[in-house]
Amino acid sequence: MGDMSNSDFYAKNQRNEGNHAAGFGCSVMDLRSLMELRGTEAVVKLQEDYGGVEGLCKRLKTSPTEGLAGTETDLDKRKETFGQNLIPPKKPKTFLQLVWEALQDVTLIILEIAALISLGLSFYHPPGDSTGESCGAAAGGVEDEGESEAGWIEGAAILLSVVCVVLVTAFNDWSKEKQFRGLQSRIEQEQKFQVVRGSQVIQLPVADIVAGDIAQIKYGDLLPADGVLIQGNDLKIDESSLTGESDHVKKNVEKDPMLLSGTHVMEGSGRMVVTAVGVNSQTGIIFTLLGAGVEEEEKKEKKVKKQDGAAAMEMQPLKSAEGGEADEKEKKKVSVSKKEKSVLQGKLTKLAVQIGKAGLLMSAVTVIILVLYFAIDNFVMQRNPWKPECTPIYVQYFVKFFIIGVTVLVVAVPEGLPLAVTISLAYSVKKMMKDNNLVRHLDACETMGNATAICSDKTGTLTTNRMTAVQCYVGDVHYKEIPDPGALSPKSLELLVNSISLNSAYTTKILPPDKEGGLPKQVGNKTECGLLGLVLELKRDYQPIRNQIPEEKLYKVYTFNSVRKSMSTVIKMPDGSFRMYSKGASEIVLKKCSHVLNEVGEARVFRPRDKDEMVKKVIEPMACDGLRTICVGYRDFPSNPEPNWEDENNILTDLTAICVVGIEDPVRPEVPDAIQKCQRAGITVRMVTGDNINTARAIAIKCGIIHPGEDFLCIDGKEFNRRIRNEKGEVEQERIDKVWPKLRVLARSSPTDKHTLVKGIIDSTMTDQRQVVAVTGDGTNDGPALKKADVGFAMGIAGTDVAKEASDIILTDDNFSSIVKAVMWGRNVYDSISKFLQFQLTVNVVAVIVAFTGACITQDSPLKAVQMLWVNLIMDTFASLALATEPPTESLLKRKPYGRNKPLISSTMTKNILGHGVYQLVIIFTLLFVGEQIFDIDSGRNAPLHSPPSEHYTIIFNTFVMMQLFNEINARKIHGERNVFDGIFRNPIFCSIVFGTFAMQIVIVQFGGKPFSCQPLDLEKWMWCVFLGLGELVWGQVIASIPNSRLRFLRRAGQLSQKDELPEEDVNEDNEEIDHAERELRRGQILWFRGLNRIQTQIRVVNAFRSSLYEGLEKPDSRTSIHNFMTHPEFRIEDSTPNIPLIDDTDDDSARRRKYSSQPSSPNKNNNAIDSGINLTIDTSKSAASSSPASPLHSLETSL
Repeated sequence: MGDMSNSDFYAKNQRNEGNHAAGFGCSVMDLRSLMELRGTEAVVKLQEDYGGVEGLCKRLKTSPTEGLAGTETDLDKRKETFGQNLIPPKKPKTFLQLVWEALQDVTLIILEIAALISLGLSFYHPPGDSTGESCGAAAGGVEDEGESEAGWIEGAAILLSVVCVVLVTAFNDWSKEKQFRGLQSRIEQEQKFQVVRGSQVIQLPVADIVAGDIAQIKYGDLLPADGVLIQGNDLKIDESSLTGESDHVKKNVEKDPMLLSGTHVMEGSGRMVVTAVGVNSQTGIIFTLLGAGVEEEEKKEKKVKKQDGAAAMEMQPLKSAEGGEADEKEKKKVSVSKKEKSVLQGKLTKLAVQIGKAGLLMSAVTVIILVLYFAIDNFVMQRNPWKPECTPIYVQYFVKFFIIGVTVLVVAVPEGLPLAVTISLAYSVKKMMKDNNLVRHLDACETMGNATAICSDKTGTLTTNRMTAVQCYVGDVHYKEIPDPGALSPKSLELLVNSISLNSAYTTKILPPDKEGGLPKQVGNKTECGLLGLVLELKRDYQPIRNQIPEEKLYKVYTFNSVRKSMSTVIKMPDGSFRMYSKGASEIVLKKCSHVLNEVGEARVFRPRDKDEMVKKVIEPMACDGLRTICVGYRDFPSNPEPNWEDENNILTDLTAICVVGIEDPVRPEVPDAIQKCQRAGITVRMVTGDNINTARAIAIKCGIIHPGEDFLCIDGKEFNRRIRNEKGEVEQERIDKVWPKLRVLARSSPTDKHTLVKGIIDSTMTDQRQVVAVTGDGTNDGPALKKADVGFAMGIAGTDVAKEASDIILTDDNFSSIVKAVMWGRNVYDSISKFLQFQLTVNVVAVIVAFTGACITQDSPLKAVQMLWVNLIMDTFASLALATEPPTESLLKRKPYGRNKPLISSTMTKNILGHGVYQLVIIFTLLFVGEQIFDIDSGRNAPLHSPPSEHYTIIFNTFVMMQLFNEINARKIHGERNVFDGIFRNPIFCSIVFGTFAMQIVIVQFGGKPFSCQPLDLEKWMWCVFLGLGELVWGQVIASIPNSRLRFLRRAGQLSQKDELPEEDVNEDNEEIDHAERELRRGQILWFRGLNRIQTQIRVVNAFRSSLYEGLEKPDSRTSIHNFMTHPEFRIEDSTPNIPLIDDTDDDSARRRKYSSQPSSPNKNNNAIDSGINLTIDTSKSAASSSPASPLHSLETSL
């Protein structure tokens, strides 16, 4: 968005205006100006300038019924003239930009400066001959032949290692970016759209749509381009993403035919001619403006280093027309914490801050001690005067001390942590693709590991979504299998076949199988496919009937929606009268029937007691077999007077029932096993479905969600609402708390019920851990629940675009068992991070203590700066790669979820860290103080300034690295398992890194020489070093034998206490700092320098709020940045004063609309376009809170 590619793109489009758009009857600009009009203006303009929609189609050289011919030349010409349907993405950051970003790291900058000073000073020689004596002990031994010439090496080596670190960081960033782009293009290719070409309906990727295409639109679509409606049935569109109007806009050819890209179809269906695509569509225009705007933004931003703010502003607009996020990486920065910081990130940030503080303290103390010791020793004990000519030598010492201090800090700061998280998540996301999980938000994959509840749909997720009619009830007879057509009266059969063929979306078809002997292919709505299958089984064909009355001739269509739960189509009979066919859920349609066809096909009166009998004798038995029951009926209307079609309540009554069909949707074979795994892993599976309660219960038993004889609840939406609402019809949390723990099946539920249930479980404070809820959804109306949940799964095949937009993970095969895989990967991420932590912290503890005590006792760190940087590089960067890419195992599913309050570092891990730390310290100190006697070599202690490297210190360095290598193998297990080699060869990355590090170490020791302060070692000493390293593995077994119960005191580290769990309530800009620190890999350390004092103030603020806030706190929607607080003050309020009327089946429409609209939505998902899944009607009376609605405090008050 931000660069010039847009404007070029744009200019290219303008150049073609001259030739009146290459032979088309209108130019890009004409169409753009047409699309900017709304409502009646647009209709008038269409009529005057183009002669209506038909005229427009003629000018665009397309046919309203047959569409474009679809020849290559024609399509290319259209792309050339009207542009392509994609918005050019922002250029990715170049490698050099990433290098520059990595260089911004504070600790690295400090090191660079220190190294430069050290370099400069090493070339300075004090005047006079008597150097040695005049400057006292300080210069002792400086002038060993040729040694002083080598003084520059240390500085140079430090600079070199900084370069290494920077390149590795930049490379990691770069590959991560590349993966995001790959993922993005996957998500974009997923979105297809139905277009008519050459009178065939085909599915096209959205980017291939051109101006002049005839697109078929239906419920749940996200419109990919601007267009004009040719024909529509009951079409309602949610345009809030463009206009901010939350009411659905009715579209029809006479009053308002303009359809805009990026808006959602909420009801109905129709066909439109595409008029503007890509940058010329309404959405595209906004993006182009934004592109220009962002340029200036960024110039300003450069001065103020607040780029995240810019990103947040940048990313608020709509979806790009590709249906992919216009610029995934930018957006990732803004919306990484979708709902709140993910559990892991919260814990890690906290831990990292704790470690950073400790490291800072240690390094400061080290430097102070070294300087003081030197000064006292030189100027007090030996009473040397400070001579001006010796100043540089003293400064050189001080620089050396400073470098030691900085290296202690560098080693102490675990900058590998954010890296490990990123690598682990990116690796998992890539692998999860193979398991049919398309992850749209990185942290969703880790949150899944903590899931405690899954609310799953039934149709398509637990079942195969291949509907087949298996029973029916026609003419007073209940057929247990589909009857022979001869058994039915011709009149009933005729009505039945016509009703099913005409009263279903014409896009629903049954096609011949792809493979010989396969099952026929079902296209479109699966329930309708089941009914069409019934027509075919009755040896009739639906196509001729449809050809006789094509879609344009249907007089009026009441499309299916979650409120009507039925669909009706009116046709005009040859004699001018009207007939309406209706079908829908049997209990809904039967309520509206007053007659029923008897065995000869005549209508007889259908009394209430007949209805009850029918429910008992026919519908319940079918439902108990797990069948979905559909009732088909019809009604005739006279031609004169024509009925008022808008008055639905009077039209949809007094029907005549033709038949009741039982449709079976078999359970997927792998589901019962997957559900059993979930239950073993401590995850409760609940089924939320729109089906009848008996059907739902039968399927739940087949799946193993409920086991006969257990204590559980199966209730329907009505009963659920009765139990959770008080007299005023408001939802009460304590009432929900009585219901949800035992609830297993919620049947006949509306989308609102689903949202209420999810919200109720998430907000519940009954359990000591907050429940983490995953939800699956496919319909447009599932949007709110998908957003509210911690992890939303959308169906890749059956799901509507709106549902995919609201979700975190898309299941590309719609299969429940893929969710179990997601849980496994999520837990694996958590474990990988723990493994890395265990390894990293051991190294940190040991390296810091060694450097610190060594410096204090011997005035020189046993591990030199360059060596420390090498250790830091292998530990942080390579180890995070090695340990973060362990593949998951089934055993991950045998334990309960960790939950939010469990400390990141378990007691087993603490035991391991301390245990190995003790071992390594003992070995290193032994070598440091008595090593020279053991190996019979010269002592390396108290060496003068530029002395050559000693064997003694080389042995210490080498042993240290060997111990780390073997400890890396120990770190592969964190639950105290004995066999640390288990499955090690399944992870080639791990093996190659361990061997690679080993080889590098040999090279460094043998050939590193002066820069690495290493003296080559002979074979015997090498064997000793490796032997001491191997001791780690043996010692690991010893540690594993110590029972944890002895170690009560180890429990605190990295635990998220209640106050941290108020996730983003402490909305200070600093929190933003922390949030981004996790992603900007090495940025971490800035935080530790700049953030320490801020964090204390934050914690004070939180403590002040904590007592009063926590009880009434709604789980906050993500408020990563201050901007979101400003823009959505209303959402929080909406929740604290629920206003949801209790609704029965018969309530009027307006109340129902209110019921939907009072659902809050999470403000910062990715952008407004997604929120448009829900109508937000914000009641201003509620916002009259004391502080101004735009202030962050305002949201706090409302939750208090």
